[in-house]
Amino acid sequence: MKQATTLFLLLNIYTCWFLGINAQELTLSVKTEKPISQNLIDSLQIPKTFQNFSEIERETDTISLKLQRMGFIESEFLQINKKNDSSYVAAFYLGRKYNEIKIYYSKKNFTRTELQRISNNITNSYFTVNFEAITSSLNKLTAIRNQKGNAFARLRLTGFQIEDNNLLSASLFVDNKEIRTVDSIIVKGYEQFPVSYLKHYAGIKKGKVFDKAKLLKQNDNLNNLGFVSSTKSPEALFRKDSTTVYFYLEKQNNNLFDGILGFATDEKTQKLNFNGFLNLELNNNLNYGEQILINYKADGEEQVSFRTKLTLPYLFQSPFGLSGELKIFKRDSTFITSEQQVRTTYQINPKSATYIGYKSYDSSNLLDEAIAGNPVEDFKSKFFTAGASYITTQNKKLFPIKSRFSFEGGIGNRKKNNINEDQIGIEAIISNIFNLNFKNSIFIQNATNILISDSYLTNELFRFGGINSIRGFNENSIDASFFSIINTEYRYQFNEEVFVHSIIDLGYFENQTLTLKQNLYSFGFGLGINTNTGLFKLNIANGNTENQEFNFSNTKIHISVSSKF
Repeated sequence: MKQATTLFLLLNIYTCWFLGINAQELTLSVKTEKPISQNLIDSLQIPKTFQNFSEIERETDTISLKLQRMGFIESEFLQINKKNDSSYVAAFYLGRKYNEIKIYYSKKNFTRTELQRISNNITNSYFTVNFEAITSSLNKLTAIRNQKGNAFARLRLTGFQIEDNNLLSASLFVDNKEIRTVDSIIVKGYEQFPVSYLKHYAGIKKGKVFDKAKLLKQNDNLNNLGFVSSTKSPEALFRKDSTTVYFYLEKQNNNLFDGILGFATDEKTQKLNFNGFLNLELNNNLNYGEQILINYKADGEEQVSFRTKLTLPYLFQSPFGLSGELKIFKRDSTFITSEQQVRTTYQINPKSATYIGYKSYDSSNLLDEAIAGNPVEDFKSKFFTAGASYITTQNKKLFPIKSRFSFEGGIGNRKKNNINEDQIGIEAIISNIFNLNFKNSIFIQNATNILISDSYLTNELFRFGGINSIRGFNENSIDASFFSIINTEYRYQFNEEVFVHSIIDLGYFENQTLTLKQNLYSFGFGLGINTNTGLFKLNIANGNTENQEFNFSNTKIHISVSSKF
């Protein structure tokens, strides 16, 4: 029994000693025929420790490959020397380092403009790149060939040699393969998706050259529609004589209900007034991409507006669309104005559209007697309009539109007391988001409207002010024959669901009926939270006119919740 116990202890001691030896961590250093800098050693990124000798051998192969890519094409691994029980030294011959390479090319494969993406030194027969940039440069050139339909194009360097000036050179070999075009498009998951959006909105068309990178961008465009989302990236099936592209889409509820509640102090009575609006959008319920809009606004001073709009895009799967709109505005017992509008839209490309339309106004004076300085009269007017828009999107749920430009010009006339008067109307909006990084961005927007006429009526002027124009002022509280507003926001996004922003709005307007010219400004801050019920927004802004002292009672608080269903 005693002998067995002794043997058991000896076996345990031997096992622990054996495992300890094998568990000992090993280190590796590099030795060359000439001194090397610490920067070069750091760039090799050699692990600090190894578990066994096999890992060291594999690392020497990796080091050899890294040295080749750095420009030491003459480098050679010599041997591994054991320094002590846990340290090894790998001996390499480096040779000369080549910092750049001259690459000969054919003009039939790449133009000088295309080569400028990777090189600053280009001639009619060759270009040069930094040696360490060879891999990334070949990847970029391969992508260029892919964009031209060579989905299986392969590039490599051949014929390496050292020229008389000791400059390394090589020839660019391009295996273009067969040019591929999109022969068919199939939507999976949402078979009733309005295919017109593939062709005219996203720009995905049969017969176009197959470009994988472009298809991914077009897929992102579809995600920005709102009523559809991509479940995974598009895929392509390559057959011998055809190419089929598959899009994986899922229908999303995109009906929108908005409500805004505002609080403001009446400057005369110092009482608390309520104002706000309700907005209903019904989108793509018939799987046609159609939109029905109903909007109602009211404030605490008997100002009421109503708007309804129907949009039918891509009629008969063509780039032409049709929309009709009705607006009614009533200001207490002063006047009521109705506006009717119809447009025919043409989608030029996924980002740009143009339209022509007809717009008419019919306004009635509700006053029993005229008020001095307030020219309100019955009138009718009509305008023939034309406009264009340009919109770019980005893959951000809270801010999907990166930049926008829209312009509309109208020529018409106003009939008052059987007298016709020619008029011109111009409306323009331009905005952009400058993304500093993922969390920080700056939003800037300018809106400008002008009515050119020999005379003006109060009930035909533009009306602005409020959360959708210049914040810190009551909704549609300012009348103008000309106005220009700049809205700015510095936005900080905590994550995909929460953001805060500053409010700095500047404005200028003219009212020809009152011979008034005035500057406006407002300051404040806002908060946005994307909840399960919708997007919650809180804006607090204080608006003031030129030469007016700051007054806290001018502060407006706007709360909105946009719910999708």
